[in-house]
Amino acid sequence: MTKSKPILSASTNPKDYCIATMGSHSALQILKGARDEGVRNLVICKKGTERPYKSYGVADEMLLVDDWSEWNESLEEELIRRNAILIPHGSFVAYLGPERVMKTQAMYYGTKEILKWESDRSLERQWLEKAGIQMPRLFKKPEDIDRPVIVKFHGAQGGFGYFIAKTSEQFYEVKNRKYPDQNEYALQEYIVGVPLYVHYFYSSITKELEIMSFDKRYESNADSIGRIRAEDQLAANIFTSYTIVGNIPVVVRESMLPKFFEMGENVVAESRHLKVGNGLFGPFCLECIVTRKLQIFVFEISARIVAGTNPFVEGSPYTALRYSEPMSTGRRIARDIKQAIEQGRLDEILG
Repeated sequence: MTKSKPILSASTNPKDYCIATMGSHSALQILKGARDEGVRNLVICKKGTERPYKSYGVADEMLLVDDWSEWNESLEEELIRRNAILIPHGSFVAYLGPERVMKTQAMYYGTKEILKWESDRSLERQWLEKAGIQMPRLFKKPEDIDRPVIVKFHGAQGGFGYFIAKTSEQFYEVKNRKYPDQNEYALQEYIVGVPLYVHYFYSSITKELEIMSFDKRYESNADSIGRIRAEDQLAANIFTSYTIVGNIPVVVRESMLPKFFEMGENVVAESRHLKVGNGLFGPFCLECIVTRKLQIFVFEISARIVAGTNPFVEGSPYTALRYSEPMSTGRRIARDIKQAIEQGRLDEILG
């Protein structure tokens, strides 16, 4: 795949470029971050979803499409004409799909090829285990289940459809009744502990790893079901759902920070052995469970900005320690792009 190239490749003026993203997920902070760094921005919205970007006034320009199928050569030509640099996020990948993302000709921030390692659970596990990351056990088939497992259907669905099973019989009963058409899934050991999402940023320009923030997800109805008595849950036949509806900021025990830094550095270092462009850089997230003994298990990696960074539009307690101005992950992306442009190194951050 030929790497996309900017029209004004010789320009070291950030004002000659435009930071663009799809209107969803974490677009608000990406757009604000670009504006805070003095870089023009652009949001591409599906008609009917543009109100937040108008209401909050964070978009310099807006392009509207009737459907994401209109993300075609004509739209790409418009982005290239504007010298736009695309910022991927969860919705971008989910709506367009990895194959279409790979064919994108407009400038793209990050390493496209890493999406294959992120979306394929087998490759993802290979990457993380080689990085020395502790992960929950995986079961090859339902008949191997000998402890509680969480069943995860493939694809970025925000936790939709996940369920817990303790036996193969229970697995088949739930799957066949509620998800008969879902045949691609992972059977992952269910670890009891606190879900914790670590938001990292690695700059290929400064060669530094930063911990930007932490969050936990508010999942419906898993996080509200505890307010209902067990017998009432059974009587009402309430089925637990893990669909993410929001994000809650977290500050972790300071003594745990060295371990989280080590984990992030190991994952970045191992990414360079994957033979995927420049490896992992920019924002990424390790999705963890911390047990009562403070063991850290990682169950997934997101190799892009995650929605858990959205509570930190004005920065987090961690970025406040490092920066003298409010620093969101969206703004940190814009600063990385800005520094690359000014130093004539834009090619190093394009996939």
